Amino acid sequence: MKVILFIDTSSSEEIQVAIDINGKRLEKTAPRQARAQMVLPMIEELLSEQKLKLTDIAEIKVNPGPGSFTGLRVGLAVAQTLGKLLNVPVNGKRAGAIKPIYQKSKWE
Repeated sequence: MKVILFIDTSSSEEIQVAIDINGKRLEKTAPRQARAQMVLPMIEELLSEQKLKLTDIAEIKVNPGPGSFTGLRVGLAVAQTLGKLLNVPVNGKRAGAIKPIYQKSKWE
């Protein structure tokens, strides 16, 4: 069974969390005002309604924008944190798969 978690905090009206279980999509929405406080409880509620655990999530997809900076940051932070903890890909990339390349300092 493949469970995909979707997180969308880009809207100025509401936040949306959904899970896809083998092609069957279930979702929850909450008003924008409760954004940060509601994302994790919404995920937990969706999973528990289907008798699933966080560890059943195989992949996470998050809307990267456009949207408000703070709103997007909430969704991205939750997705990245869960991806790292569960060791699952976020938007098709494994946690730690993309490493920044830093320019060498002229003083080194």
